Amino acid sequence: MSILSVFKSTVLLLFLLISSCRGQEKQPKNTSVHIAKDTLPEVQVAANRTAAYVHLLYDKAIGVVANQTSVIFKKAGNTHLVDSLISLNVNIKTVFAPEHGFRGKADAGEVVKDGIDTKTGLPIVSLYGKNKKPSKEQLQDLDIVVFDIQDVGVRFYTYIATLQLVMEACAENNIPIIVLDRPNPNASYVDGPTMKKEHTSFLGMTTIPLVYGMTIGEYAKMINTEGWLTDGVIADLTIIPIENYTRNTDYSLSIRPSPNLPNDTSIHLYPSLGLFEGTNVNAGRGTEFQFQRYGASFLDSTQYDFSYVPQPNFGSKYPKEEGKTCFGRDLSKEKRMNTMSLKWLIDAYTNTSDKSKFFKTESFTKHSGTPELQKQIEAGLSEDGIKATWQEELETFKAIRKKYLIYD
Repeated sequence: MSILSVFKSTVLLLFLLISSCRGQEKQPKNTSVHIAKDTLPEVQVAANRTAAYVHLLYDKAIGVVANQTSVIFKKAGNTHLVDSLISLNVNIKTVFAPEHGFRGKADAGEVVKDGIDTKTGLPIVSLYGKNKKPSKEQLQDLDIVVFDIQDVGVRFYTYIATLQLVMEACAENNIPIIVLDRPNPNASYVDGPTMKKEHTSFLGMTTIPLVYGMTIGEYAKMINTEGWLTDGVIADLTIIPIENYTRNTDYSLSIRPSPNLPNDTSIHLYPSLGLFEGTNVNAGRGTEFQFQRYGASFLDSTQYDFSYVPQPNFGSKYPKEEGKTCFGRDLSKEKRMNTMSLKWLIDAYTNTSDKSKFFKTESFTKHSGTPELQKQIEAGLSEDGIKATWQEELETFKAIRKKYLIYD
């Protein structure tokens, strides 16, 4: 190689090194590193953690409280908890079914009947029919009860009422209960009016806010320790926790927790739009956009550029405003909120032609937990004004709740 060639190569190398250093100096000092979602530890629901609980079930007669969400997730295909336990030679004697049934096909509020599971031949005892609490006779041959149902973190979603009554029945009959925990897609915040004791019902059995920000396992601990079971009984309670989970984890439900919560948008809007259940306004039942829209034939059509017609469908045999053109709002593109909103409820009330027919007062009080919210809306209070009246009770609840949190 000639001296000239060596000189040119050396100059070029020096130029590249200097350019590289200058480029590095221009980099921001606090450049963040993006971690791909698929490199993060995968959330493991408690049901998937078989080794953590199956040894507690061997040589015992087992009752399982379950529905269509009670699955063990596998890449090759999900396996129902009941089927999996049977394959592991666990002696399951009875399946208890909550609202919507064991396979999750019944309408909201529809009576669920006792029966036989056609796949396993196991007897199914309804907890949404003649009785919502297991009787002594229904529990008498059981050694342990396993509870595994996906919740969505809203007080009037009845699975937590079923949990409380099952815990109570187990405590009264000296039967241990194991709760397999699952993420709550609305676990990141606490909001809404607090249930008043005099208005408790199956739509709200304890004095908690409408959105309570706890997994079903955390809530079970609270029920047990706060003395919320009748006569102060205490259940022999074991919680199997979720792995790789915090309450801010972005967790998507791959199975409908109930027929009218078809996707993430409906689940995140449910704390706000669920209050329409206590009114005569349709909240998307009878469409494929349940809890992602609202409307009614008696809302002022001049105030809306969106309309739809509810018709009977899966999960809603008799939707409100069936066959009528409903004027309202489409919220299917709404971004996720970490709060519950009253703006849509107030909007619908404001644009109702006959306000005396808007609220179904008894039902609305059971859903909201207090008669005050209806009075505040009727009096024309703003959303901010109404929410300000909740704050003291919310702070009191948060202090109690903190004692029972399992996840950061």
